[in-house]
Amino acid sequence: MPISRRNLLLAATAAPLISHAQGNTWPNRPVHLVVGFPGGSTPDIAARVLAEPLARALRQPVIVDNKPGASGNIAADYVAKATDDHTLGIVINGNLTSSKILYPNLPYDPARDFTALSLLVTAPLVLVALPTLPPGSAFFDAARAAGDKWNYGSVGTGSVGHLGMELLKSRVRGFAPVHVPFQGNPQVITAMLGGQVQMALIPPGVALPQVRAGKLKAIGLTSGRSPLAPEVAPLANAGVRDFNLEVWAALLGPASLSKPAQQRIERELAPIMKSAEVRQKLFDQGWQAVGTSPDGMRARVKEEAAIMASIISAKGIKLE
Repeated sequence: MPISRRNLLLAATAAPLISHAQGNTWPNRPVHLVVGFPGGSTPDIAARVLAEPLARALRQPVIVDNKPGASGNIAADYVAKATDDHTLGIVINGNLTSSKILYPNLPYDPARDFTALSLLVTAPLVLVALPTLPPGSAFFDAARAAGDKWNYGSVGTGSVGHLGMELLKSRVRGFAPVHVPFQGNPQVITAMLGGQVQMALIPPGVALPQVRAGKLKAIGLTSGRSPLAPEVAPLANAGVRDFNLEVWAALLGPASLSKPAQQRIERELAPIMKSAEVRQKLFDQGWQAVGTSPDGMRARVKEEAAIMASIISAKGIKLE
């Protein structure tokens, strides 16, 4: 039977509506947001701040699943292998930028096994030192004179605090403190207060209470000026050039994540990340809300991965 011109026009008009309706069928059950660190950790806090408004927007429960271990790599691998189209993950820098180099047997490929969704939040690190040490550029003069007699703490080999300090050493001639790894930032702080280590790169939320109490001294920020630490000057003010480093958390899905899911998340996430309420909650927990496009996230990962690869190679950093 011949198809009339009117029917062709109706079909053409209906097609995008049908496509849109099909796209809106995602999600059709609860969405799981997998975090590779325990409850109360900074990635976990970011996940829980986002879970409630995301659940309202998607009209489905958003469940935060904590799967800690191996610096977040267990959770990242779980997300990479998910095939249910309702599993997403929040990861940190290392899972996408340095784990592939540090873990030769890493069970996932950061470049191939994920769908980038958004860089969610960032924060600079604060270079803190013992309160008896001089400020600014005079600190680096004293550190050069001390050579390898001074130590710095981090939350472990391959952490952002460790790799960041090694990067800083490459930017400051004669700066050579020795790495001492700890289980977490509380242990780093305890060691500093006890005089076992002279310095560390730690997040503002951990650093500033100690600085404001006069127990530690802030030497500078690893980024430009930040509202997260308004009283701390950038390390550039102390003479450190070409150095910029932040900790961040990003939202991703497995490579198999469907197009309708990707498009829905992108559409709903943008206004959430611009919400004054969400931005304030994240700020109160030590995060600056960002909310990039998938392309913006991919560009950030690519740039930082190249920097981390170069420092790991140059310093011969290996996990024991």
